[in-house]
Amino acid sequence: MDPTGMALLGAGIAIGVAGLGTGVAQGQVGAAAVGATAEDPKMFGKGMIMMVLPETIVILGFVVAFLLMNK
Repeated sequence: MDPTGMALLGAGIAIGVAGLGTGVAQGQVGAAAVGATAEDPKMFGKGMIMMVLPETIVILGFVVAFLLMNK
């Protein structure tokens, strides 16, 4: 099999799985953050930080995909 094709397949899987995992995580964290903010408005900042953390997974997936595409 062509090494370039395998690298592109790996890059696509890296982005796809990272995006799927982030979507699931943000759905659960977002629901909890909204509930916490509804009970105590002071929790908004902590909830916002928790919403940003799953995005690092997509950034890592993008970096892996970028490295695979440059090989």
